[in-house]
Amino acid sequence: MEHSTSFRQTLHLLLFCSLLFCLHDLALADPPYPLCSNNTDNNTLLNSSFQNSLQNLLDSLTSNASVSKYYNLSYGNETDKVYGQFMCLDYVKADECHGCISVASQAIMNLCANKTEAVVWEEVCQLRYSNVNFIGRLNVEDNLGKDNVINMSEPVKFQAVVENKLRNLTTTAAFNSSANMYATGDEPYTVGNTLYALVQCTLDLSPDECNECLEAAIKDVSSQCYGSRGARLLSRSCYLRYELYAFYEGANESSVSPQIQPTSTTRGGGNGKKIWLIVVLTIGSAFLLVVLMALIVYRCATKKGTRKGKDEIVRNHVQQHNNGDHEKPGFQDRYFEGLDELKANDSYIDLATIHSATNNFSDSNMLGQGGFGPVYKGVLADGKEVAVKRLSSFSEQGALEFTNEVLLILKLQHKNLVRLLGFCVDQQEKLLVYEFMPNSSLDVVLFDQKKRAQLDWSKRLNIINGIARGILYLHEDSRLRIIHRDLKASNVLLDFDMNPKISDFGMARIFAGADSEANTARIVGTYGYMAPEYAMEGLYSVKSDVFSFGVLLLEIITGKRNAGFHQSTLVAYAWHLWNEGNALELMDPLLIDGLPEEFLRFIHIGLLCVQEDAFDRPTMSSVMVMLKGETVTLSQPQQPAFSVGRFAEHHQRFTQSCSANGLSISSVAPR
Repeated sequence: MEHSTSFRQTLHLLLFCSLLFCLHDLALADPPYPLCSNNTDNNTLLNSSFQNSLQNLLDSLTSNASVSKYYNLSYGNETDKVYGQFMCLDYVKADECHGCISVASQAIMNLCANKTEAVVWEEVCQLRYSNVNFIGRLNVEDNLGKDNVINMSEPVKFQAVVENKLRNLTTTAAFNSSANMYATGDEPYTVGNTLYALVQCTLDLSPDECNECLEAAIKDVSSQCYGSRGARLLSRSCYLRYELYAFYEGANESSVSPQIQPTSTTRGGGNGKKIWLIVVLTIGSAFLLVVLMALIVYRCATKKGTRKGKDEIVRNHVQQHNNGDHEKPGFQDRYFEGLDELKANDSYIDLATIHSATNNFSDSNMLGQGGFGPVYKGVLADGKEVAVKRLSSFSEQGALEFTNEVLLILKLQHKNLVRLLGFCVDQQEKLLVYEFMPNSSLDVVLFDQKKRAQLDWSKRLNIINGIARGILYLHEDSRLRIIHRDLKASNVLLDFDMNPKISDFGMARIFAGADSEANTARIVGTYGYMAPEYAMEGLYSVKSDVFSFGVLLLEIITGKRNAGFHQSTLVAYAWHLWNEGNALELMDPLLIDGLPEEFLRFIHIGLLCVQEDAFDRPTMSSVMVMLKGETVTLSQPQQPAFSVGRFAEHHQRFTQSCSANGLSISSVAPR
């Protein structure tokens, strides 16, 4: 009882100190920094078509953040139209930009709910939307300054250096056409100490507007953050920041030279006391934390025997989990033995050639981020354009999936499968070189309202038929029977003529002899496309790919993602409308040349492919017959998997397109 009382008292003291820190740091909170419109709309906005347009817009902006550091677009019609824009700081890499915008899109929905206009700033990006067209229109209202709590000892001298440097950079960013409205630079302040600064404008501004925006930002940061040793000015149309360390080169505040001394009397006369308060509270909290940890160790030691037994169970589970299909001892070794043999043939490309082709993996050459690492555009010495997939060194499935894909695709030849031109293994580098697909992946085109307009009914049928032919080849016509296991829109690439080619065979599995299904303890794939027997039990077969194809077919003809709308899915909604005789409500309004009868037949085929029982689903050869023959009698589809959902209004038009289908998973233990 005595130990328990002491434990609680110590915990209360620690929580009290933590609360003091929180109160002190409110003004110094980390990003995001939101700025929401003052209007307060009623809750019906959450379910309005404007909210649907906003969600679609944010999804599209996030998707484009992997290939661009600035992007703007609009979504919706008339009063439901919403305009959006993002800007990443030019020094960040594509994957960091994508991650930042992804976080910002979630933050802006949470922090500015029910607002028709908002902007949020993260550490290296900003995201903005409005129901009023702001693209190309300068806005310097409500500029927000954020600064370091510590001032410089000579604020007048320091501020003069800051303003002079920022104005020089402004001239470069605004009026130097090669600067792309971005500039960084450093300026000596005292011996051994340097000021680093950055300015950037959104690319929809003219040079004069960029100059005007940054001049206003300099004025605001000088008044709001005068004498601060570091600050940033957040504006809707531009951004500036300065520090005493090279933040745009990856440095942090710990690299600041100790020769720079802060003033003990800071803005408002209170920051000096705050610093002492921080020191005292830090020491006190550290002491209390040590006491708390000692008590925890003592209490846990008394339960050591029980925990030891539980740890043994966990270790056994992990060992069983890691020894799932195709990961048995010797399996990976056999793969690498095969790679050694392949190095001797024409498929092997040396690392120097790939470095030259991709300009040393330049950010400007990056096409996007794949499941196992970034993809770069390259040009070989003979002028051939290629796409190079660079396996991330942090990928937990790295070596196995890489060797799997190399050995598998080199044996496959079909016009609807992406062609592997070569590969490279050089120390930690593992690279795959594919033919270049100029129209990117299907999801980039299909789930963007403007780009989707390129896909008329005939093109969509061509894509559906091409994907079906590719899967049929894998299942029945190649020398090996292959299950793809990760068929989805982002793994279908489009060539110059919008012909589809299935890609990404890192998850694929080969069936030997007469085998028709297998079981795994290591489930890989993407939620929204995974068959129920695979997601829940680890059981996969050719019917698993048929399920994924059915989801993909429904997405292609409707122009909508499967997962992530309201409490349901596109599959469930299609089943619901089919039973009510209202399936035509799903028809993409952009399909001006689509025939209602043909659309309904394809909905019917899609529902047959996504039936819950794998036995009820057709084979891909049967699917091909269905796709070609209008006179074929189609059976009544049974209830799809995961079709339980709620619909606010049964006849509400479904216009939302969310991004949950993009969630790839690498390992899930089945129940």
